[in-house]
Amino acid sequence: MHRTGAAVSGFSPGDRVGVAWLRYTCGHCRYCLRGRENLCLIRDTPGGTTTAGTPNSSPCLQSSHFLSRSYDDVELAPLLCAGIIGFRALERAAVPEGGRLGIYGFGGSAHIAAQVAMYRGVSVHVMTRSADARALAEELGAESVQGSADKPPVPLDAAIVFAPVGDLIPTALEALDRGGILSLAGIHMTDVPPLNYQRHLFYEREIRSVTANTRDDARTFMRFAGEHRIQVSTMRYRLSDADRALTDLADDRVRGAAVLVPDRKFGATIAR
Repeated sequence: MHRTGAAVSGFSPGDRVGVAWLRYTCGHCRYCLRGRENLCLIRDTPGGTTTAGTPNSSPCLQSSHFLSRSYDDVELAPLLCAGIIGFRALERAAVPEGGRLGIYGFGGSAHIAAQVAMYRGVSVHVMTRSADARALAEELGAESVQGSADKPPVPLDAAIVFAPVGDLIPTALEALDRGGILSLAGIHMTDVPPLNYQRHLFYEREIRSVTANTRDDARTFMRFAGEHRIQVSTMRYRLSDADRALTDLADDRVRGAAVLVPDRKFGATIAR
């Protein structure tokens, strides 16, 4: 018999749920108390463990019930990870209403964040090295598309670097207009070359990093995805082919997001 726990609310037996990147936080450290639980000292994320104590706040389960008519399981998987972190990066970029956003790298996270920005009336300019990624950006309605090191046709109010390439940071900063903000979405980044204060940072340009997400980010983004049909570009791989998926990602052979599907379900109809 399937039941929900006594402390569970908002879920019913049979609901599809997913676990977003941030699973647990302590709820009482200085970061949690400031509403910045993504910086929690004992947070728990998939593939890792807490650094101290026992987390006492609830896991970030996201119900996909209200999305079930629009997205299948393979589309939902990137929304719960790449989608949420891209949303966080977009929020950190603080693009002004009707502004111009530059996106460096156009993979699983970036192609979702770009659509959120465009739904908000933002003009999106994409810089990426992959020909397939450039084609996808054009299909989704980017204002301009060019190579990763190319200069966009207009000064940018904000930019997000999704590619884990430190060499792109000076390039993106030079593309910013006065007062522009650069958001760095990656968990890892290669070394950042020296910056020239006058050329890269003067006129109140800012750099902001992104660390995971808050559960409020997840709820807000999933609600947005339920209200707007995001086109999620995916390539499916058997779980046993995870190594091949990683190689394809490194070699720019994935258009959008790579999704691992359990071998026993690979040939089955994916639920909605």
